[in-house]
Order: sequence, then C-alpha cells, then structure tokens
Amino acid sequence: MANGNMIRSAKSGNEWTMNELNAYNIQITFQDAATFFGVVPLPPPAVSQDFLTALDTDDAVDERVYNLLTQLDLAMLPSEPDESTVDNFAILLFHSLELHLLVCGETKYAKPDICIIDRSANDIILLIQGDKRFYSGADPHAQLITEAIAAFPTNNLRRLTAGLEKLDSKIISGIIMIGTAPSFFKIPVTKQLSQCVAQGQYPLSPTIVTRHVPDLPRPNRRFSEGMKPLDNQQVILQC
Repeated sequence: MANGNMIRSAKSGNEWTMNELNAYNIQITFQDAATFFGVVPLPPPAVSQDFLTALDTDDAVDERVYNLLTQLDLAMLPSEPDESTVDNFAILLFHSLELHLLVCGETKYAKPDICIIDRSANDIILLIQGDKRFYSGADPHAQLITEAIAAFPTNNLRRLTAGLEKLDSKIISGIIMIGTAPSFFKIPVTKQLSQCVAQGQYPLSPTIVTRHVPDLPRPNRRFSEGMKPLDNQQVILQC
C-alpha cells in the first residue's frame, strides 16, 4: 500500500525497490494487448521475413539477420551483467544514455541500458532495462520507473534548449528484458511526480503504470525460450 509516512532518502536508480514506488504513490497494473496498445489486431512484425523464418544462424540468408540471430543466441546464454549480451542484442537499434535524477534534494543517477530519442523534439521516448536480479538483487520495475522519472526533466531541459515549451506530463514507454523475453510498460510522468521525487515528498495523486506481458504459446517457458522459437518471435515482434 502507498504510504505518505514512509521515510524517503536519496538513492540512485539501481537502488530503487518497490518500497520507493510505494513511497512515491506509484502503482503497476496489468493490461491485455488490445487495451495496452490500443490496436486490434496488432500489426505484422516490421522485420525481414528472413528473421521470421530462420530457425538459427545457418538458415539466415541476409547477413544482417545472421548477425541479429547471433546476438539473440548470445543473449539467451547466462552471463555476467557487465557482459551486456542482452544490450548488444537490442543495441542494433538503440544506444545508451546516462540520465541525472534529483531525489530528496540530491543528484543521483538513473542509467537505462538502452533508450530511444525522438530527434524531432529531442525527447527520450523509450527506455529498455535488463533484469539483473539474479546478479545484483536490483528490482528492474523500480529501476525502469525511476529512469522514466529522470528522463522527464531531462526532456524538458532539451526542449527549452531547442526553443520548445516544457511539458507538464508525458507517457514514457519502457521495456524490461529478461534474456530475450520482454514485458512492456507505459509510465506516465508528471511535473508533480518529478517535483515530489526531487523534494522527497509524497504525491497525493497516484501514478498508475501499465504493464503488458506478451501472451506466448508456452507461458511457463517464457524466460527459457525468449524469442528463439518462431511462434514466440511472431507474438513478441508484433508487440
């Protein structure tokens, strides 16, 4: 339960847990694909057909698909978090960025594994966080949400520099990767939430983060299979 009397302290993003989410009145709810994405049916995957039909690297015709499947296989292997095999799989499209986060009057850091920037407005619009609980005990949900909170004032500063008006609120998309199995998030960040975190205060209005977990053919094998099976690939890439 959210609690306005909880003690708040300055912590970096990788130290945030569900306690911090409760301390700042942040809740996570689940949605099905139709509700989360607002599209029925989901569009077909916008990737090479070669990727959707190649069972492994030996079946790949396109060199880019071969490289992507190689990274997919590496990301499926257990590895230390600093080896970043999951990042390398995703980084074909994205690159990393460090964000500054003001918490309880102190400047801390919230560093996503990957982010996407909309260059038309210079806004950070999507964050990707790897699940490192097995190695570090860090909570990826809390990490992802604090990274979104950190992105909000960063976006507004970029907008001012570009001569654009600051935003009072923004929904920032996020993905948590466990191996190559993603779950998707929409994180609404407001000026009030950003200020409350900066000042270590309890927001009176709750922040409702929505989450979607793809409905895979074998849900009990979600993390061990990831995107390796072709039927899993189809569902995940549609999302």
